[in-house]
Amino acid sequence: MSNVAVFGLGYVGCVTGACLAKDGHTVIGVDIDEDKVAEINAGQAPIRENGLDDLVAAQVAAGRLRATTDTAAAVAGSDVAMIAVGTPSMEDGSVTTHVLESVIAGIGNALRAAPKTYHVVIRSTLLPGLLETQMQPILDKALGPDFPAEVVLCNNPEFLREGSALKDYYHPPYVLVGTDDEAQAQPVLDLYAAVDAKKFVTDSRTAALVKYACNNFHAVKVTFANEIGAVAKAMGADGHAVMKLVCEDTKLNISPAYMRPGFAFGGSCLPKDLRAISRFAEHEALRLNMLSSVMASNESQLKRALKLVRDTGRKQIGLVGLSFKNGTDDLRESPMVELVETLTGWGHSVKIYDPNVTLGRLRGRNLSYIDRHLPHLAQMLVSEPSEVLDHAEVLLLCTDVADAHDWHADGRGQVFDLRSDLARPVPAKAGAASDARAARAA
Repeated sequence: MSNVAVFGLGYVGCVTGACLAKDGHTVIGVDIDEDKVAEINAGQAPIRENGLDDLVAAQVAAGRLRATTDTAAAVAGSDVAMIAVGTPSMEDGSVTTHVLESVIAGIGNALRAAPKTYHVVIRSTLLPGLLETQMQPILDKALGPDFPAEVVLCNNPEFLREGSALKDYYHPPYVLVGTDDEAQAQPVLDLYAAVDAKKFVTDSRTAALVKYACNNFHAVKVTFANEIGAVAKAMGADGHAVMKLVCEDTKLNISPAYMRPGFAFGGSCLPKDLRAISRFAEHEALRLNMLSSVMASNESQLKRALKLVRDTGRKQIGLVGLSFKNGTDDLRESPMVELVETLTGWGHSVKIYDPNVTLGRLRGRNLSYIDRHLPHLAQMLVSEPSEVLDHAEVLLLCTDVADAHDWHADGRGQVFDLRSDLARPVPAKAGAASDARAARAA
């Protein structure tokens, strides 16, 4: 078993650290956020993820998981560092790496003070070439010339989906390590002995691009289905029926995953990674017409939803689901956040029901994002379905949080399911029934 330091206790780092501890490794979590560190040491997960609270509590109690803000102490107590800090988009779409650079420099400085053989493994999503041309020089400079031991810098992209991250950790599509020397990958592969998946070693540039390729492909599939759904709605066809038949053709590697017309995609990965690839293509004068148009198409899906609300002429709006998907409290780049931001700007009164989102538990970039976009969120969030039902003249079902209640039966006004209604014609009798309920309520 290994001694592992996990840098960054967000959605990826916290899950990675807790699962490594469950598998018998000794894990030290490292973060500059003292609140996150305190929560881990108290046996509490600092983020919302299905099953994570119990797993963190069990591993802290067993003595295999703890957290600190002290980089030097974490490096001294470990043989492997796994870095899972954020690499968010800048305004121009390029990748922000200053936090990652700071962590790598800190690890190098700690090793220079106490030299030993060490592995530095980047789990953060990073464009191909940045590890080799930016991160490696930073590490080498921190270590200093004539460093007496071998320090390996490699990457190990993660394939975790928020809301099912624990399941995905143990059953990923594969485990991937990027390094020029296959022997150097073995200590990283050994960490995943309990993981049920094929394991691959490739060069670090290829490994980095695989992550972007997967996320870009997922984003393209969502957008493709939404555009077909919008065309189907305009022609009076059922977009879901169309796409179900399209997905029956699996001979050309079309997967049913993401192939459901619905609302705009969001979250911390797909939009960011699309911007990164598009920005890189612009810099290199590459014409990637489809990828460069995906975000614009996604924005059009948001505008279709806004038009749906605007055309009702109603002002009191209810939302079911605010995080970008059910099972997580991640609000970063959630299309529902932008939806609410726009509606409130238009003068609508909005109430939101999402049991996954608790303001007191939001941390880091998640909290700063919502502070920028919805500073008055506390006044909009309600804790019971009845509160949003009583308020809403128009009710929008946004995520699978809505599956726990029969909103169509109890809604006093119009109910739109953004997971399906943007791709299906609304039957006239359903609209009439909604208007009748609204009239009775009035």
